[in-house]
Amino acid sequence: MEEKIKQSLKKIRPILQRDGGDVEFIRENEGVVSVKLKGACGNCPGAKMTLKMVIEKTLKNEIDGVKEVKAI
Repeated sequence: MEEKIKQSLKKIRPILQRDGGDVEFIRENEGVVSVKLKGACGNCPGAKMTLKMVIEKTLKNEIDGVKEVKAI
């Protein structure tokens, strides 16, 4: 599952990078994916929306077993 998550994040990364941000995969545990939002995404007021509406939605749609995405 980890490799599938990393591949999906590669697709999302350009969206974040064009606004000065990025995302780093940290770990997956029982369907809960932990990521670190970096750059402009790390302190952006819309970071929670980006996390849930872009990252979590994409991972859930592309990978069976992903239940939630959390930022650490």
